[in-house]
Amino acid sequence: HRCLRALKLGWKLCWAQAVSEQEQSRLAFLSHDISLLRLLETFLENAPQLTLLLYVVLRTNKAEPSQGVGLCTAALCVTWALLDYHQSLRSFLQDKYELSLCSSFVYFLWNLFLICPRILAVALFALLWPYGIVIHFPLVWLAMFLWVNMQGTDFMESPGPEQFYRAMVAVILYFSWFNVAKGRTLTRSIIYHGFILGDSVLLAASWLWCRSPSDEHLYLIPVVFAALPCYLLGLVLRLVYYKWLHPNLRAQRAGASDEGDA
Repeated sequence: HRCLRALKLGWKLCWAQAVSEQEQSRLAFLSHDISLLRLLETFLENAPQLTLLLYVVLRTNKAEPSQGVGLCTAALCVTWALLDYHQSLRSFLQDKYELSLCSSFVYFLWNLFLICPRILAVALFALLWPYGIVIHFPLVWLAMFLWVNMQGTDFMESPGPEQFYRAMVAVILYFSWFNVAKGRTLTRSIIYHGFILGDSVLLAASWLWCRSPSDEHLYLIPVVFAALPCYLLGLVLRLVYYKWLHPNLRAQRAGASDEGDA
């Protein structure tokens, strides 16, 4: 329904002799609204499906070409949804600079390098204890939900929908960083990535420690050890983005605060 409304308005504006600023703002709002819904869909559906597909491949210890393509495509789509939403947000907010091509590329890469090790760690833990995820996910989700509540979001107009929104954001935070409050993000980023990195290391270490010596997944050991440098590379790229490529730096070279992703 929202997509049809946006297409209808966009078609109308394409053929209009003069386009008012109000109509342009309305189209930007509809586009941003669709982008937000797509992001929620990605982390409620695509990210869990990617984890499940990786688990199935590891459990059967074989991968069809279509499964390999599916894994790569799903990982790219999850990361692309984050970039698309961030670009849409900056297009919607009139007082914000938009991402450059270089900024977009680095933003995409650091999210990819952070999300892939996280999904690998969860899939390995599921490989060892399939029903353990039923306990792990609610516990981490609850921690993230409390984390969002502590930041006092005000996205909705009433308390009920606001709690529902925070619950959805907590699902995103299970897999990836999502900023829900304005201001400098350094302290919050350190806390979040420290928690997720520690949790992912524990999940991967559990698999390494408890797997059978005759396990046929020996080829995964170098992959697991490569996941940590991959995650750290993602953090380095994120530092590069905020230090030199963040759009706010065009207006203020130092001390610029980050806008909330909401």
